[in-house]
Amino acid sequence: MSVAMVYMTAGDVEEARRIGRELVRLRLAACVNILGGMESIYLWQEKLETADEVVLIAKTVSEKVEELTETVKELHSYDCPCVVAFEADKGNDQFFEWIGNCTT
Repeated sequence: MSVAMVYMTAGDVEEARRIGRELVRLRLAACVNILGGMESIYLWQEKLETADEVVLIAKTVSEKVEELTETVKELHSYDCPCVVAFEADKGNDQFFEWIGNCTT
């Protein structure tokens, strides 16, 4: 089993909670952490922007990343939401097993 950590951002904590709950409810993620208080500086449509955002980190299996990404895109208010998956190949095997059990 291959585990992935998926980094995402949302415009506010309410949106992050709504997305996180749906990902867990659909068993696309075992857990979603929500971290507030982030400021982003980015280019959008050739303009320098600054925004307060919220970070979400989902724990899932690699096989679910594509479906998780599509679900986030459907639920998200952004035109181009940040969804980036990182493979996790080392860590607590018991925790990885829990992720697998929660996403099947």
